[in-house]
Amino acid sequence: MAKDDTGRLHVTVKSGGKRKLSSKLWLERQLNDPYVAQAKRDGFRSRAAYKLQEMDDKFRFLKTGQAVVDLGAAPGGWSQIAAKRVGSDRGKGKVVAIDLLEMPDIPGVTFAQLDFLAENAPEKLRAMLGGGADVVMSDMAANTTGHRKTDQLRIVGLVESAAAFAAEVLNPGGTFVAKVFQSGADAVLLAQLKRDFTTVRHVKPAASRQDSSERYLLATGYRGTPAAAPSGDEPS
Repeated sequence: MAKDDTGRLHVTVKSGGKRKLSSKLWLERQLNDPYVAQAKRDGFRSRAAYKLQEMDDKFRFLKTGQAVVDLGAAPGGWSQIAAKRVGSDRGKGKVVAIDLLEMPDIPGVTFAQLDFLAENAPEKLRAMLGGGADVVMSDMAANTTGHRKTDQLRIVGLVESAAAFAAEVLNPGGTFVAKVFQSGADAVLLAQLKRDFTTVRHVKPAASRQDSSERYLLATGYRGTPAAAPSGDEPS
């Protein structure tokens, strides 16, 4: 062990055996990440919990009694924070979550193991909600291919799908928060969000690794979907 620039002990993982360099570097980063250690002490499923916690501490969009949807929830760090802050772990509010991966039970969270992009996923989530949502949040990330342009398109596609779902279920005044990468949200999507929400910003929480290109898109003050014109009426 040696000390890093901050004075903390730095763990170095030895090479050897069948461990690949990428695995060695990942393990070394995990062992030296203060948020990973803190998450274990605080009982959070992942270090990602602190990203949502920091954003909500600053912008205050999670409130007691709200209904929250967590897209790409596993292993559950964001759901844990949401359940505590809206009170669903105490019988107030509601948190519904979905992920392709299995997620062990979290008090106050209703979970469905299902691909969000599956055709029946939005209907399933609406049934779980039993009404509108006050917050739709997505920490989803597409599997990477190593081809930068392809990976960017996949990420944008996930954010667009999450935003479209949010527009269907959010109550007026609601919040949408989603992971984006590199340059942020696609220009067309960003323009749409600025029409639908009173405030749209990009946020980089301190808990987000500094060497990561991830940021979060935070849209607050959903204006609501305009009522459809009666059948047969011509727009003025």
